[in-house]
Amino acid sequence: MKHIFFGIIFVFFQVISIQAQEEIMSISKEEVLEKVKKNNRSIKISEQELNQVKAMFYQTNSLFLPNIGISHTGISTTNPLMAFGSKLNQGILTQNDFNPALLNNPSSIQNFTTKVSIEQPLFNLDGLYQRKAIKSQLKATEFKTQRAKEYIFFEAEKAYYQLQFAYKIIDVIEVIKKATLENKKLITSYYNQGMLQKSDVLEVELKVLEIENQLQFAKSNLQNASHYLLFFMGDKSTKTLHPSTSLELISLNNNIQSVSKNRADIKALTAATNAYKMMHQSEKSNYLPRLNAFGSYEVNSNKLFNSGTSGYLLGFQLQWNVFNGFKRVGKIQKSKAQFKKATLELEEHVSKSKLEYQKAIRNFADIQHKLTLSKKAVSQSKEALRIKKNRFKQGLEKTTDLLQSEALYAQKLLMYYQAILEFNTSQTYLNFLNTAQSF
Repeated sequence: MKHIFFGIIFVFFQVISIQAQEEIMSISKEEVLEKVKKNNRSIKISEQELNQVKAMFYQTNSLFLPNIGISHTGISTTNPLMAFGSKLNQGILTQNDFNPALLNNPSSIQNFTTKVSIEQPLFNLDGLYQRKAIKSQLKATEFKTQRAKEYIFFEAEKAYYQLQFAYKIIDVIEVIKKATLENKKLITSYYNQGMLQKSDVLEVELKVLEIENQLQFAKSNLQNASHYLLFFMGDKSTKTLHPSTSLELISLNNNIQSVSKNRADIKALTAATNAYKMMHQSEKSNYLPRLNAFGSYEVNSNKLFNSGTSGYLLGFQLQWNVFNGFKRVGKIQKSKAQFKKATLELEEHVSKSKLEYQKAIRNFADIQHKLTLSKKAVSQSKEALRIKKNRFKQGLEKTTDLLQSEALYAQKLLMYYQAILEFNTSQTYLNFLNTAQSF
């Protein structure tokens, strides 16, 4: 009895598990894009890359802010010079300490120094240009991150249209399967009445098997499309998604005939080019001197963490590296070449983007023409199938002709939905090429 009870429990949880795996969730395109925005891992990676560059820019604040350090040092020494200096710093030097015998062979002395030091940059032109370069790099990364998000959104929309199309394929195959089963019933009836050959029955049965096989592949493709969309959404589950709207023509504003210079990727390359320009200026500014101020405050005592004699030191340093071989010249030439390369890459990218956009416009026009023709083909093949069915019932058409007519209608219907998919995808691609989305 106990084994039966645990067996029932096991079967119950297996059924629950299967139902959980086959869970179907309805979702709209807007909900998909919202989940992509929050959970997509590629977007999160881009945001972390942006955070890295922000951290680099924060480091350049050291050009304006002081460097402050605090230390406490303890020593014990019999070194003549250090022993004399320690007594002098502690303010305990006496006349007896000038005895040559004590100067040359002092006894051990302890010295504890608490020191506060400060360094303040005053003039560092090459550092200022480096800061400007990193700031431009930060802008470039921001625009690059934005473009990455726009691309992920575009791919997610494509995946949503693919999911809609996958359901349409199943719907078409189900309709054809239903019609074929009706034909099979009719042909079997005619065969039983001696009006048709056995080969006609076998032919329609073979057609049913082919449709069953197509339906199985269509369902597998549906799962693939669903899981691909879940991947974009950052969802690790295996549930099946169902679009809240069926595949239908969409209309977007694509009246722009040229690529905007405000597109995020173009602005990113523009900012990157400016960053290389600032780095070139930084390398040239290395010829100029650097001016820094420094200071310190010390407290010396012969006891640990104890008050004693104090003193301060203030000063400035003008540092000028006049010649370091040809290392500086080589860096200037390298930065100049990088700047020119970035400028050429920007020009090439803009030119290539314009070429790509014009190609996309022509492709969209071709798809519009294809959509019109495929719609007419569906209407004609549907009418031809209706005529074939009527003639078949009257004994004027062969079974092969009827099945071929049904296959042709299914093919034209799928081509029509394929054209809708391409139309929607092409419009979304044009929108991706000539507009910038805000996040």
